[in-house]
Amino acid sequence: MRAIWNDAVLADSKNTVIVEGNHYFPADSLRREHFRDSDHRSSCPWKGAASYYDVLVGGEVNANAAWYYPAPKDAARQIAGRVAFWKGVQVVD
Repeated sequence: MRAIWNDAVLADSKNTVIVEGNHYFPADSLRREHFRDSDHRSSCPWKGAASYYDVLVGGEVNANAAWYYPAPKDAARQIAGRVAFWKGVQVVD
């Protein structure tokens, strides 16, 4: 699977985990030059507290387009150390 935005590959892995229709990529599959930490946070009752990254490609910013759970609850432990995408980021096979 590949995560793509603005023709740039953000992540590439054969080892994604699907939860609620979202592919969670291993953190080490990210091309880090396209990411910066965001101050945005959210919470899920069964997964826990989520943190976000802004995605950067060619001088454009897709704010909060990637998220992860730094310390997921036990019910979501399969996504520990993984990152998912939204906001126009395409996930393709």
